Formats: sequence, structure tokens, C-alpha cells
Amino acid sequence: MSSPAVPFSVCVYCGSRPGARPEFAAAAESVGRWIGTNRGQLVYGGGRTGLMGAVAEATRAAGGRVVGIIPKALVDRELANPLCDELHVVDTMHERKAMMASRSHAFLALPGGIGTFEELFEVWTWRQLGYHDKPIGVLDAGGYYAGMLQFLQHSVREGFMGEWQMGLIRTGTVPEQLLQALRDEVPRHPEGDRLAENL
Repeated sequence: MSSPAVPFSVCVYCGSRPGARPEFAAAAESVGRWIGTNRGQLVYGGGRTGLMGAVAEATRAAGGRVVGIIPKALVDRELANPLCDELHVVDTMHERKAMMASRSHAFLALPGGIGTFEELFEVWTWRQLGYHDKPIGVLDAGGYYAGMLQFLQHSVREGFMGEWQMGLIRTGTVPEQLLQALRDEVPRHPEGDRLAENL
């Protein structure tokens, strides 16, 4: 069965924990509300704990579609969300990430741990290599990513990255503004939906 067409489907990477400060959950809820009120679709890791649960519930409450994709090994650990419009249980992490990417028009990283970092850097690497041209955003909620962004500029100064690579991601602190910028960028990248063919 084919899934219904949506004007904007965004893959959100974020923590399965809530983090230490309320700003993180507030940012996740703002992202979900924006997706829902703009008739969009959330594609995410399928859990119902932490920021993952917060963004999914806010999307659903605001009228958006929620697509969860979770590997069998994490169904119990991350408490797979039965309220998703679609919940896909897959065999491997690679299959999870490939499906998340192929079902999305854009990517957005919220605060999270090493899993979130790995997903962000992988999809960023895919973009620099030309495997896709979908927009990527980093939401610096509560200054969470400030240190990482400073380190990335340090990497540019030390000659291991170029400014053009930094230009492949958008950063911001206001969820609604960053999401709108990502959505506005999508029409300029008609080849983005071919990502799955390159994985």
C-alpha cells in the first residue's frame, strides 16, 4: 500500500532521552507542532521516550502524519510508539536509516546523543559525496550544538574541512524559522528523492 502524498516530510534525528533542560523538550514540541500545522509528515526513529516521543506526540496532536522506523533490537529499549500512522520494524540500523532518508524531503537534527550525531554526520557526508541533495538543518536549541559548531569551524581552520561543506547545513535557534527555510529549499532540489537509489 502506498503512503499518502504530503507537501513536506522531514526526518528528525533526536535523543531517546529528554536531556537535562526543559528547553530541549520545548524545542521538540515546537518542531512537532510546526510539522502538524503545516500538514507535514514526521519521519523519525519510532520511539516514544525522550525527545523522540515529544516530537511525535506534538506532530500527531497538531494533525500531522507520523512515520516511525525502528529496528527489532530497539523495539523494547526505545518503547516503539504504537500511535504512529506508520510503524515500520526493520532488521538493521542501516535499513532503518536508509528508509528514514528515502521517506523524507529534508533532515533536521535536534539535541541528542551519539546516535543523533552519527545520523547527522552520515547524512551530511552523503550530501557532500553527491548521494543526495536534500537540505539538512541543525537546531541549536538552548545552545546545545554551539560547542560542536565551534569545533567544526576549528576543523575548517585546520584544513580538514572546507567552508563549502559547512554551507551544506543550515543552523538556527528558532524551530519555525529553520523548518521553513528547509521547506523553501526543497523545490530547488528535485533530485533529492532519488537518494535511496544511491545507498
